[in-house]
Amino acid sequence: MKKLLLLFSILFFISCNQKENKNIKEQLTTLFETSKGTETPTYNEVISFYKKLSKNYTEISLFEFGITDSGQPLHLVVYNSEGKTDKSKIASSTKNRILINNGIHPGESDGIDASMLLLRDIVQNDSLQKAYQNSLICVIPVYNIGGALNRNSHTRANQNGPKEYGFRGNARNFDLNRDFIKQDTKNAQTFAKIFHAVNPDIFIDNHVSNGADYQYAITHLFTQHNKLGGKLGPFLEQEMRPFLENSLAKKEIPITPYVNVWGTTPDKGWSQFMDSPRYSTGYTTLFNTFGMMVETHMLKPYKTRVKQTYELLFSMFDFTEQNSKKIKEYRKNALKDFLIKKTYPITYKVDSENPSKFNFKGYEGNYINSKVTNGKRLFYDKNKPYEKEISYYNNFTITKEVNIPKAYVISKGWHRVVEQLKRNNIQFSQIKKDTIMQVEINHIDQYSTVKSPFEGHYLHYNTTIKKSIDNIQFSEGAILIPTNQNGIRYLLETLEAEAVDSFFNWNYFDTVLQRKEGFSSYVFEDVAEKFLNKNPLIKAKFDSKLKIDTTFSKNPRAQLNWIYKQTPHYEKAHLRLPIYKLL
Repeated sequence: MKKLLLLFSILFFISCNQKENKNIKEQLTTLFETSKGTETPTYNEVISFYKKLSKNYTEISLFEFGITDSGQPLHLVVYNSEGKTDKSKIASSTKNRILINNGIHPGESDGIDASMLLLRDIVQNDSLQKAYQNSLICVIPVYNIGGALNRNSHTRANQNGPKEYGFRGNARNFDLNRDFIKQDTKNAQTFAKIFHAVNPDIFIDNHVSNGADYQYAITHLFTQHNKLGGKLGPFLEQEMRPFLENSLAKKEIPITPYVNVWGTTPDKGWSQFMDSPRYSTGYTTLFNTFGMMVETHMLKPYKTRVKQTYELLFSMFDFTEQNSKKIKEYRKNALKDFLIKKTYPITYKVDSENPSKFNFKGYEGNYINSKVTNGKRLFYDKNKPYEKEISYYNNFTITKEVNIPKAYVISKGWHRVVEQLKRNNIQFSQIKKDTIMQVEINHIDQYSTVKSPFEGHYLHYNTTIKKSIDNIQFSEGAILIPTNQNGIRYLLETLEAEAVDSFFNWNYFDTVLQRKEGFSSYVFEDVAEKFLNKNPLIKAKFDSKLKIDTTFSKNPRAQLNWIYKQTPHYEKAHLRLPIYKLL
């Protein structure tokens, strides 16, 4: 009798266990699956899913890191085969650290669904857990929460599913994929916390796009390899990219470099997209992280796009596991590689003489009469697929370099810059007493400004500077920033005014562009006369300019202004950046 009771108890326990496992699996079935690949969950449903996943599987941890513009917290999900993760120890872990960002544009929800499926599948599959036991897989479930909450079925006019999705702009209508360096939004500020808490070896940002039509459902957009530089760039271009392409080919998933073509056909080739630091991969690679964007093709079925994103992520995990030692070594030595060169490139151009070649699978396109307007329209004929060799201009050459200073000094009072340095783990100290230092001074020489606002700014570009060396007195509290630190690239890209996404170009220092003092001509005429009489060399330059520059010779106000700028009355702060360099 006792044996029968024991047997019954065991069978009952097994039965209950099976029912419980079945219930858990049912609870973790996603809307994407139940809708047969036509729908994506709401933001609240996504977070609810991850709460259930972390509750039922010790390998999954769910963290809140900080607030977003929507008022909702930004979450991070972490898979660790060894169990729950201490978020304060992620960055120092010897495991491979992979960070996946989803829903930066919530209408592009492919990565949201793919990440839910893959994390669930890993924890429910012993062989997958074994395969990725040396990795910490970190996922931001939905980055643009405000956009995700602004749900609709209409704003992605060209997109083939899902049925409903979020809006591109965030709660304050920022495009978050232009905010990584300027960090106007709370989303971007919190992302920086997550990024530095993870210190990822690999960063993947999931997107959807189309500028042309072609046979592929998925494309890759790695950070530009010449810009990445050192040993990191060649490793990405010669090993990481071919591995991914070959891995997906074995899964019968063709992939191509991101088709950077808009309003025309891609058969003549195209140039690689240059991801400056305003973009996610441009920002993350400033800290020597290997970065890539996934761009699925919005005209392809949603189910196909999600499944191919899912497979791509696993292929990247496989590469990371197999190349862990090299990845860690190249990242560790990146700082030394930059300092050896003494200079740093800040602008590039496409190398039009040295394209790569590959076979591209497209559709024949031509221009036909529009049935809507009285013009022509671009038409891709799906009945005429082709495969032919095209030129891919993925090599860039340097157009401008700067010398790497030993340190930067920032005058006291530029609080927003200091806040950015803190957010991005930049090491600095404050000068403890008034000090005179010989430094390089940068004055803004030329710059252009966009005519319409761009992401909340009137962005500057084509900026050039004038340099001089002088002794400057810095008051107590000025900021001293050594460049010999992990954030060296961040410093060079933000503090060098000529860099594409510098703080100057993003309007951080626009107050120096405006003079605060001036002169009245009727008063200054007498001052100018006395000044020229006392300074014959300056008078000679003035007389020469009058003879040579006809426009100047016809403008008395410009003449007085020129003289004014030579006098001690002209304010030193005008056009002078509050960033100085110790060489």
